[in-house]
Amino acid sequence: MLKNLVKKYRQRYSTDPLDLQDAAELNRKHLLVVSPLLFLFGIGDLIALFIRFHNDIRGHLVSFAYFGTFTIVSSYMFIHSCLVKEAPPEKAYLYKTIPFYMVFFMGICAGIYNFYMLKQPFNGVLTYCLTLSLSICAFSFSGIPFIIGIIIGASAMTPGIYANFGVSGLADVILFGVLMSWLSLYKSRTEKKYIGMLKRQKSIFEAKTFGNFTLMFDNKVVKFSRSKSNELIGYLIYKNGSSVNSKELIAALWGENAESPSYGSNLRNLIADIKHTFADLEINSFFITEYNSFRINPDFIKCDFYDFLVGDKKAMKKFAGEFMSQ
Repeated sequence: MLKNLVKKYRQRYSTDPLDLQDAAELNRKHLLVVSPLLFLFGIGDLIALFIRFHNDIRGHLVSFAYFGTFTIVSSYMFIHSCLVKEAPPEKAYLYKTIPFYMVFFMGICAGIYNFYMLKQPFNGVLTYCLTLSLSICAFSFSGIPFIIGIIIGASAMTPGIYANFGVSGLADVILFGVLMSWLSLYKSRTEKKYIGMLKRQKSIFEAKTFGNFTLMFDNKVVKFSRSKSNELIGYLIYKNGSSVNSKELIAALWGENAESPSYGSNLRNLIADIKHTFADLEINSFFITEYNSFRINPDFIKCDFYDFLVGDKKAMKKFAGEFMSQ
C-alpha cells in the first residue's frame, strides 16, 4: 500500500530535477535577498543582547545561541547561493534549493522558540504562519518536506495554542496547516503540468541556423510583422541563453554607430512584435525580458546549433560552413 502511495505521489506531483533548473535559479536569487535580511536580524539582536546582558551572558545563553544560529546559517546560505550559480544541470535544483530547506525549518523552529522560550504565543504562531506563507509564495520545493515541517511546527505548539487560544485558536492553526499542505501539493502539480506543456512545445518548436535562419513552430515558419524581429531572435539564439542588454542588441541589429534615440524606440517595437507573435502561437517561457536585458530559454526549443555544440553527429554532418548566412 505504501509503495502504491509513493508511486501515485511521484506520478502526480514529482518532477525531474533536470526540468526544474529555472525554478532552482529563482530559488537561488530569492535566497540572495532573504539571507542578508536574516543576517541583519541575527547580528542586530546579538549586538542588542550583548549590550543589555553582557554582565550575565550565561543567564541568556539560549537567546545568544538562537540569534547566533540565525547569523551563522544566514551567512552560509548567502555564500552557498553565490557559489552554486554555475552548478551542473543534473545537480542544480538540489544545490540551489538546499538553503531554502534550511531557512524553512529555521523559521519553524523560530516560531516554536518564540512561543515557548520567549513566552510570546502570538509571535510564535505568527512566525510559523509567515514562514509557511512566504515559502509558498516565493520558492519551488518538494511537498513532502514542507508538509513534514507543517506537522512538526503544529504538533510542537498544539498544547500551548490550546492553553492560550482555546479550541477555536487551535482549529484555526490546524485549518491553516491543512490549507498550506494542499497549496503546496497544488503548486507541485501545477508546476509539473506546466513543464509538461513546455516539453510538448519543444517537440514542435525549432530553430534552423545552418544556412539561412528559420524559426519553425508546428511545421510552419514563424512570421513576425517586422523583419528585424527575426534577426533579434536569431541573435539571442546565438547567445545561447545569455542575457543581452539593449545597447548590445541595437549594435547587433543596426551597427555600432546606431546611437540615436529612435533606435531605442525601434527596439521596443521589435520586442512588442515578438511578444505579440509568440502570444498568438502560445509559445511560453521562451523569450524572456528582464530589466534592460533580454534572453531566450534554450531548454524550450530544438536547435541544430545547440546540437552541434554538444557534439551531436547528425548536427555536425548537416553543417556545411554556413551559419545564419542571411
